[in-house]
Amino acid sequence: MRIGVDLGGTKIEVIALDDHGTTLLRRRVPTPTGDYVGTVDAIAGLVFSAEKEIGELGTVGVATPGAISLRTGLIKNSNSTALNGKPLDRDIMTKLGRAVRLENDANCFALSEAVDGAAAGANIVFGVILGTGVGGGVSVNKRPLTGHNRIAGEWGHNPLPWANEGERLSTRCYCGKPDCIETFLSGAGLAREYRNHTGNNYTAQEIALAANAGNEDARECLKTYQDRLARSLASVINMIDPDAIVLGGGLSNIPDLYVGLPDLIATYAFSDGIDSRIVPAAHGDSSGVRGAAWLWPVVSPY
Repeated sequence: MRIGVDLGGTKIEVIALDDHGTTLLRRRVPTPTGDYVGTVDAIAGLVFSAEKEIGELGTVGVATPGAISLRTGLIKNSNSTALNGKPLDRDIMTKLGRAVRLENDANCFALSEAVDGAAAGANIVFGVILGTGVGGGVSVNKRPLTGHNRIAGEWGHNPLPWANEGERLSTRCYCGKPDCIETFLSGAGLAREYRNHTGNNYTAQEIALAANAGNEDARECLKTYQDRLARSLASVINMIDPDAIVLGGGLSNIPDLYVGLPDLIATYAFSDGIDSRIVPAAHGDSSGVRGAAWLWPVVSPY
């Protein structure tokens, strides 16, 4: 049995899978926001509870925002700031009394979709999370590609490619640098674009609904968003040339984003055409937790 845990900003989810990927159990609890010790305790409690209910021990993988620094062994780059500077993997292992594999949540998302999701059968998969932030992860041969500095796939903290005059030096990202892809492709970025265009405060979901209802301002903003997405994905394709790109997160549920997207990417990419599949995630918001479970091969948990 495989157990996966997805540590989110508002919820912690556990899933238990058999070796064929069938879900045996799935539970969620609220994240103890800002409480590191409480978070570790909650993760351990979910794992123990799942194993007790099923009556079997499992391997444990954890998907977390941020990554483990190779220099310090501590969490870095997490937008759940209570985790930064903490030995999260070691503390969870101490609580559980066994080895644990911990990986960035976007890498787990990409892995999940590569193993048995929308990109099943693909060799190189780039997983995209378009939501409150903009995450990215890479799976190669059904294993996460972490990179030497543990930041592989972090496309959201590169500058928006081929930026026009109105897009330069317009917004500073939480990372401290200006005009990151995340500031344009996050839900807040789409809402800001609509507000700048109309003066109205709409959420990303409201903009999508308005566009679907024929609102021309909303349609124009989504068109701008799609162009920025195409530019950003073209730069990724130029670097790793994935077989498939899987979109997840709340904004990935906007159907109009996919219409004509490959052709639009092709106008920016260094190629005579783009054949990479661009698809929505098959497992939705369960992809991260499923990917965490797939971090382990089929072996004993000890």
